[in-house]
Amino acid sequence: MNKDNETYLKLFQRGSSNNHLKSSLISKKAKVTTTVVALFCLVVTFCYYFAASNNKIISDDYFVRNQNPSSIQTNKHEKQEYPLTCTKGNKTETQTCPRDQFPTKHNPTSLYSHVCPSYFRWIHEDLKPWKEKGITKEMVEEARRTAHFKIVIADGKLYVEKYRKSIQTRDVFSLWGILQLLRLYPGKLPDLELLFDCDDRPVVPSDKFHGANASPPPLFRYCSNQWSLDIVFPDWSFWGWAEINIKPWKDTLKDIKEGNKRTKWKDRVPYAYWKGNPYVAQTRKNLLKCNVTSQNDWNTRLYIQDWVKESNEGYKKSGLGNQCTYRYKIYIQGYAWSVSEKYILACNSMTLYVKSEYHDFFMRGMVPLQHYWPIRDNSKCTSLKYAVEWGNNHTDKAQAIGEAASRFIQEDLNMNNVYDYIFNLLNEYAKLLRFKPSIPQGAVEFCSETMACDLNGIERKFMEESMVMFPSDSNPCTIPPPYDPLTLQEVLERNVNSTRQVEIWEDEYWLNKNNGQ
Repeated sequence: MNKDNETYLKLFQRGSSNNHLKSSLISKKAKVTTTVVALFCLVVTFCYYFAASNNKIISDDYFVRNQNPSSIQTNKHEKQEYPLTCTKGNKTETQTCPRDQFPTKHNPTSLYSHVCPSYFRWIHEDLKPWKEKGITKEMVEEARRTAHFKIVIADGKLYVEKYRKSIQTRDVFSLWGILQLLRLYPGKLPDLELLFDCDDRPVVPSDKFHGANASPPPLFRYCSNQWSLDIVFPDWSFWGWAEINIKPWKDTLKDIKEGNKRTKWKDRVPYAYWKGNPYVAQTRKNLLKCNVTSQNDWNTRLYIQDWVKESNEGYKKSGLGNQCTYRYKIYIQGYAWSVSEKYILACNSMTLYVKSEYHDFFMRGMVPLQHYWPIRDNSKCTSLKYAVEWGNNHTDKAQAIGEAASRFIQEDLNMNNVYDYIFNLLNEYAKLLRFKPSIPQGAVEFCSETMACDLNGIERKFMEESMVMFPSDSNPCTIPPPYDPLTLQEVLERNVNSTRQVEIWEDEYWLNKNNGQ
């Protein structure tokens, strides 16, 4: 993280001379004159060092009062905002993309570029299947079978060819996010062409594409797994999930951060909390068996989320910032990976992470026992009970795990890094293309105006709240180099060993408990 530089002003007093002159040689008038001159010199010297060491100490108001306003120059970089320019005058008019309204190129004021967080290294792994041979036009078209849309970026502009509608507004807000990236870094992305699938589960199995002649289709989506080649991309909810009133990520992070402050960790309810829709996956239905009953208490408090009821009641009980009141929060996959993952990890509570076969773009940068506590999928109840027992007996360590995850989400997964991840992913992808991207005949140019100006309600609200208003004053972060095979193996083994260690502790706990110890 960049830290503000602080400047300290040190003032030194000058020592007085011990030399004594004969009083008979100095008149009273000379004494006064000498004293005045000495004081004048001291004041001038003081002001010189004061101003030179920190010119910010003297306020702008001082200069305004003592100089001609027309001659004042400031070094502050004033950012010009570029809001929506909706030109549509009536219902029969078609909103078009304004020309020359937003810069197509931008030179950042800062040439400094920091190194991206370590999880960006997985970009190299996700694109590895195409590293040797590159990506041909035929490979891209092969992905069309399940894709929702194709995007082409040409000369910094976005063109979209739609094939089918996605679930809810996933496609809309994913495209909106790409448009905001182009506004953040105008003219920096090379021309490219890709296909995007907005459904949950990966569809490009790696076992069908191996060997020297393999030509897997490059297909972007929100998650993948170890048996698939789908390329992971930040999900739509970073720009808002309109259907369930989840605000854009920047504002949601603020709400959760405030929620964390309201309830200190040790004052939180000492149980494991989960609230969601259990009907999307069998593993979630099984989780409900771990709820507290008159016969068993598995140290959990589990709740079914009724989104229809929440919608009718104005989402008063589903605010993410109000759900950080338990010491432990459970993450469990849904039909595939779940959007809820980042919200749970941000809560300062120790995340009890039920083993999942799916990963999104950032989770591979998180470490068991450092950022979360691994939970078995095939024996959730006993695993959850032990985790809470361990945490309540090691409160400092459990709190540290929760805070480490929250810090990772707040800092390494802030919106700047989300945009930088997309930029580096698309930039590296574009390098692999072995053909010149072309705009399909049926493609339409997309811009912020054509997407937002015709909308009303919460979709329009979230777009305006997540809109990039001016180009970045710095370059995207620099992606770290790929893992070498040995280092990658060490990373994977570390995670496996940490998870195995928890399972050993858990087995010993239940063995002793069953033996009456």
